[in-house]
Amino acid sequence: MKKIAVLSLIAAALAVSACNTISGIGRDVRAAGDAVTSGAESARN
Repeated sequence: MKKIAVLSLIAAALAVSACNTISGIGRDVRAAGDAVTSGAESARN
């Protein structure tokens, strides 16, 4: 669980730092969500 939290924070930091427009924010948030989902599924298996 701690690993997922750390990965989530890293993904969020990268998403926020890479955003230039409102539409970019949406894409970055979705990418971060996908990364968190993927990490959670990997941890579950």
